[in-house]
Amino acid sequence: MIVRSGALEGRAIVLDLKDHERGLVWIDDRFATIVGPGRHALWTGFRGVRTETVDIRTVRFDHADRDAIVRSSGAGLFLEQAEVPADHAAVLFVDGKLTETLAPGRYAFWRGGPVVKLARTDLREVVLDVSGQEILTADKVSLRLNAVVVYRVVDVGRAVTQTEDAKQALYRETQLALRGAVGARELDALLADKEAPAAEAAGLITARAAEFGLAVRSVGIRDLILPGDMKELMNKVIEARKAAEANVIVRREEAAALRHQANAAKLYAEQPALQRLRELEAIEKIAAGGKLSVVLGEKGLADRVTNLL
Repeated sequence: MIVRSGALEGRAIVLDLKDHERGLVWIDDRFATIVGPGRHALWTGFRGVRTETVDIRTVRFDHADRDAIVRSSGAGLFLEQAEVPADHAAVLFVDGKLTETLAPGRYAFWRGGPVVKLARTDLREVVLDVSGQEILTADKVSLRLNAVVVYRVVDVGRAVTQTEDAKQALYRETQLALRGAVGARELDALLADKEAPAAEAAGLITARAAEFGLAVRSVGIRDLILPGDMKELMNKVIEARKAAEANVIVRREEAAALRHQANAAKLYAEQPALQRLRELEAIEKIAAGGKLSVVLGEKGLADRVTNLL
């Protein structure tokens, strides 16, 4: 009745706030409080009072004095604070509808208005381990495969809205792609080139991951684990292969040595003086290694030794 009478004119500020409005009050240029819906009268005779009316249907609260306002006592009854860490992004849902993407920083939202939900996403590269997957190769060999996928989120909206869990969806797609790539190859081809199935799987995963707002950087097969009996069999095969290679090398060297000897014999036959020099080198080595005894018995042997020496 007093407000309606006009008696407070010039003596007080009257705020008549609707359900979707809130009042901000400064006293002596310092923020004092937030007031909710209803009629409020603030005396102005002894203190400097300033007010501002805000519509909370604009869910995000942005104000030049936001930090001072959210730190004030009682602000928690009207405002909800949220923070988006560095290297992250968030999407804002208002009444279940995606409205905007938020960069790293601090934010405040009005309570009592539309329902607000914030979904945060890490924008840094993530290493996803796909481990312990049992796969049957084309030649019916069962093996266990461990793979690694490196990816990052490039479209936050898609990553949040297109699937319940983008990381789990990528994990599932990677399993299926690797199963198809490895299952189409025999064990020997797989062991000879592990990069080929990884590259094939990467081509399949990349297109699918883009639908989830993800960019796949690389796909690699880290381990191929064979069953125990298959390991023993592979070791025997490798051992036999190495033994055969060693045998070939020995035979090749023997053949080379025989060729050298044949060439030397032919040379000695054509050049008798070389044979004499070779014999002198042999006698010199024997003499240097110990006592040399020459026994002359057969007729004509003395002449041959004399000529040789």
